[in-house]
Amino acid sequence: MNLALTVLNITAPVFLLAAVGFAWVKMGFEYRVEFVTRLAMTLSVPCLIFVALMKTEIDPEALATLTLASLVAYTLVAIAFSVVVKVCKLDMQTFLAPLIFGNTGNLGLPLALLAFGEVGLGYAVVVFAVMAILSFTVGIWLVSGGGSLTKVVKEPLVAATLLGALFLWNGWQTPEFLTNALELIGQMAIPIMLITLGVAVARLETKAMTQAVILSVVKVGVCAGAAWWAATWFGLSPVAAAVLIVQVSTPVAVTSYMLAEKYGADAQPVAGLVVASTVLSVISLPLILAFVI
Repeated sequence: MNLALTVLNITAPVFLLAAVGFAWVKMGFEYRVEFVTRLAMTLSVPCLIFVALMKTEIDPEALATLTLASLVAYTLVAIAFSVVVKVCKLDMQTFLAPLIFGNTGNLGLPLALLAFGEVGLGYAVVVFAVMAILSFTVGIWLVSGGGSLTKVVKEPLVAATLLGALFLWNGWQTPEFLTNALELIGQMAIPIMLITLGVAVARLETKAMTQAVILSVVKVGVCAGAAWWAATWFGLSPVAAAVLIVQVSTPVAVTSYMLAEKYGADAQPVAGLVVASTVLSVISLPLILAFVI
């Protein structure tokens, strides 16, 4: 009972905030996703990443190990779903990237913070950064056939990750007034991302949900298994291992739908995956948390 209550206290705020965005749209109120997303990804999330890395007390070697474990986990997921997509005769351009990359920002960061505190957030930021860099390189290449290193370098969250890692490694700190300002900006990120997730899900139109549900169930199993194997192989600490498993097991990101629209992939099946996996995560993420806590 205590474990169930703990998991409920961790996950309920996340889904309640997403429900606020969902209800906001259904009530007919205006919500400019493009503006809010740009604000979050250009300003608040980079500030969150930079401050979280700069202020974390995690050993840099442990973070380096987690980075390698994250890369291995995503590699295993990519190999597994390459086989799944090929065996099921699905379109590689449409399905592979969404099945690999999860919603480590909107859902993973809040869950890690609520479940494991600031230490967990520090670990989660590392996994999120690895996923984001892979998504903007390998992910775009899979969807469009033309990933660009220049685009990656120009992404504010990539610059914030590298700068935060530099400050962490050298033990540097920004002046207190600047740290406080950056921290305030970063605090916007999590509620904004969760509400925007609800808004995006509310606006998606989906078809052929049976296939999406089956793939979503498979995604949870593959991702959790791959992350657990990588965490065990690298001997991660219990908190780092738990964060890695939760982050990699998050549902299909809304950005996958946006990328499919932008680069000419079939966006409707991706929309179905976003909705099905997000709804499924209401059950799967609490179960995973109960397993790793």
